[in-house]
Amino acid sequence: MADTQKSRDHFLFIARLAEQSKRFDDMAEAMNSVVKLGVELTAEERNLLSVGYKNVLGAKRASRRILSVIKSKEEASGNMEHAASANESLKRVEDELTAKCNEILLTIDDYLLPLSKTGEAAVFYHKMKGDYYRYLAEFKSDADRQEATSQSLKAYEAATAIAESDLPPTNPIRLGLALNFSVFHYEIMANTERACNMAKQAFDDAAAELDSLDQNSYQDSTLILRLIGDNLTLWTPDPEEDEAGEQNKAVDGVSGENVKDLEIKAGDE
Repeated sequence: MADTQKSRDHFLFIARLAEQSKRFDDMAEAMNSVVKLGVELTAEERNLLSVGYKNVLGAKRASRRILSVIKSKEEASGNMEHAASANESLKRVEDELTAKCNEILLTIDDYLLPLSKTGEAAVFYHKMKGDYYRYLAEFKSDADRQEATSQSLKAYEAATAIAESDLPPTNPIRLGLALNFSVFHYEIMANTERACNMAKQAFDDAAAELDSLDQNSYQDSTLILRLIGDNLTLWTPDPEEDEAGEQNKAVDGVSGENVKDLEIKAGDE
């Protein structure tokens, strides 16, 4: 037990050091080492794990989007040699994304969910599963995309069932789940109506209870509510624009690095 705690403390120090120096691959690796000690993670440790992987994957997702645009532009201009080089880089990044997503998904299934003892932890991990399968669905095709989409939906639904039973509407993890699940419906399922209904329900349920929260919880919840509100604004057609014949356009990358899609940090966001 003493050796386990010593190792845990060591890896946590490495993870915090890596976060401060923005070495997120090292951060994710250190937190994976903590997980494989076979211990239930604290809220802070869940947060460190999530932040590490989010930043690693966020950078790769951004690279994939840029390379995809470059490839398309080179193809459109007829420069097939440059297009082939861009495509080679794109495939390499997609392979890295697949490997990293599969790594954390196995960790969640093999270690994190079996050891979770609270509803909050279970929601956190099922939400993570939904997020990482969603990242795969963003670029996979055919049967692989169908499988990633199906697994993402199942994970989000499992998280929602527990959240509605165990967590109040103002809980930041529950709100973060609603935020990301609605993005799934908007971006992956192309179901704007479902995305808006889900986001609005979460927003209204939480807003009705904000007055009962303490200051720390209030700040956490209102931050996520603002993000949900931003998405609703993007996704809801403007009647004046419709009358003028203008098309309402959603911002590209709503679930990406421009903070519309947060990995909610338990107890710290």
